[in-house]
Amino acid sequence: MLVVIRGAGDIATGIALRLYRAGIRLVLTDLPQPTSIRRTVCFSEAIRLGETVVEGVHARRADTAAEAAALAEQGIIAVLADPEAGCVQELHPDALVDAILAKKNLGTHITDAPIVIAVGPGFTAGVDCHAAVETMRGHTLGRVLYTGSPLPNTGVPGVIGGHAAERVLRAPADGLFEPCREIGDLVETGDTIAYVAGKPMKTTITGCLRGLLQAGVPVHEGMKSGDVDPRGKRENCDTASDKALAVGGGVLEALLHFSNVLH
Repeated sequence: MLVVIRGAGDIATGIALRLYRAGIRLVLTDLPQPTSIRRTVCFSEAIRLGETVVEGVHARRADTAAEAAALAEQGIIAVLADPEAGCVQELHPDALVDAILAKKNLGTHITDAPIVIAVGPGFTAGVDCHAAVETMRGHTLGRVLYTGSPLPNTGVPGVIGGHAAERVLRAPADGLFEPCREIGDLVETGDTIAYVAGKPMKTTITGCLRGLLQAGVPVHEGMKSGDVDPRGKRENCDTASDKALAVGGGVLEALLHFSNVLH
């Protein structure tokens, strides 16, 4: 089975890990200049670096759909700079997963592949996808919806270690992102993590810097640019989150449900 995943950020990577370990061939697509925050656990880094490894699973940048198909056939996750997922027209995958997490549908249609699965709000199962997977933290996280839509976006991050919105670091101005700390650093309240147009981006809680944009990325004021984990465990920076794997499990369920591979 060949699956194309739109998006290669941390949630999409958690999905990819679940599917890859189940023996599914994968091609992921993302922006030419990815804006993933949790870069140490994002296959989108392959676009920037040429290749990357997450939890022992290798991903490599492909420059064409044909190259991506060849990598997938070799058991390597292929990552394309193809935000519109134009490669779908050439690859004819068995399934398409929209894991962009844009909180709205950016152009995925139920007719794009034999199985179309969407992740997060902005989709309705049976209308623009065959199934949708819940991404909001809580009782329904990872649940597969075969009718209806995931819960709407609240604009407030899920609670981790007793903290929600204050976990997220946002750009203080428009400009190029200039980090002065690194993912994995232990930080204190008030520490400067980066600068944008000379303005500091400071933490509001103590913890481990779990996510941070790379240097040179254009940002706008208020754009999510970093993430502090109040649990303070450095090792969490190198493994997919509970949320990413829960969502990945939901996607795997939906694929098995529609593909009849076990029948």
